[in-house]
Amino acid sequence: MSTPPRIVNDPLNAFCRDTEAYLEGNPSGPLASLAFAAKDIFDVAGHVTGGGNPDWKATHAPAQRTAWVVQTLVDAGATMVGKTHTDELTRGIFGENAHYGTPTNPRSPNRVPGGSSSGSASAVAGSLVDFALGSDTGGSVRVPSSFCGLYGLRPTHGRIPLHGILIQAPSYDTIGWFARDIELFARIGSVVLQPNADAFQPHRLVLAQDAFELADPETVEALQPHIGAIASAIGNVQTERIATTSLAEWSQQQQVLQGREAWETAKDWIDRHNPRFSFSVTERYMTGRSVTDEDVRAALHAREASVQRVLGLLADDAFICLPTAVGPAPLLGGTQQERRTLQARGSCLTTIAGTSGTPQINLPLAEVNGAPVGLSLIGPRGADEALIALAVELARASS
Repeated sequence: MSTPPRIVNDPLNAFCRDTEAYLEGNPSGPLASLAFAAKDIFDVAGHVTGGGNPDWKATHAPAQRTAWVVQTLVDAGATMVGKTHTDELTRGIFGENAHYGTPTNPRSPNRVPGGSSSGSASAVAGSLVDFALGSDTGGSVRVPSSFCGLYGLRPTHGRIPLHGILIQAPSYDTIGWFARDIELFARIGSVVLQPNADAFQPHRLVLAQDAFELADPETVEALQPHIGAIASAIGNVQTERIATTSLAEWSQQQQVLQGREAWETAKDWIDRHNPRFSFSVTERYMTGRSVTDEDVRAALHAREASVQRVLGLLADDAFICLPTAVGPAPLLGGTQQERRTLQARGSCLTTIAGTSGTPQINLPLAEVNGAPVGLSLIGPRGADEALIALAVELARASS
């Protein structure tokens, strides 16, 4: 393992400044000459995985092995040039870290970049690297993709092995990636997505009425022409309400289960070390701690109904279309209450794929007042490549 200096010209505060993690890519691999970064939850042998919290970093030893996805990319030729900032232990959605600061959103410098994969999105949007790895539990690739105007995928749950990453909530955790260019994005997918024999071709587009109702009117208006282009590419279009109850109820059941899993994952370390957390992260762990077994049983029962609803809408031939986020990235300096309200609204959108374990891609197609807003497509489980292929087709058609 070589260790030349990390990227020093980082005006965006995207990279961790307390690690020199670097891995030289295989010069004969298909991704040779590409540079990438990895969110600081991915293990690199010989380096401590910091997880966005200085107490976590101080109480953990260097990793013995490099994360599967990082090693796979390096073996394919890409060079990992550094670790990027994350919300503490991935417990955030806006990218604001009380210990290390907020990475700059290069597309909207007066707005947050989105989290928890904030540094990775910032580094890609600011052209510091060609692509970057993130993770998505409750929206942590999809939301920064939308806020920073990037392609980003939450893959089918389980398509990319989680070996060697800091886990938050294992039944929701996934690994995703960011790129500015969809052709490059597709090349990364061909390397990291585990083989899937099922070919998929969409023949229906389902417009998620209740999801669009949650978005700001200006965002829906900005996305409308692009919805038309996707509809033309697929053909058959129908409008459906995704939730038979409400997306807010779906979000609540995910918060119960994800919160409990996150608490179970971290509780022994929290009890042993009494770490320093920001108020919002402390609040999330305390909420997860208060979840009862009865709460979990009820949420699991509700989740199964939600899963069957999504899979039924997708069947074997449909994509679901929805806004990725309710609007552009919020301005820097918002209050805790403002953030809490925005997170509650946004989680109603991210819970659809999160609950059902289905893949979702963000398409960086529109702007509102100069700030990016993304349009998403959700496919059946295993249809990750088909989502990427349609994104490639749309980009080529518009060029």
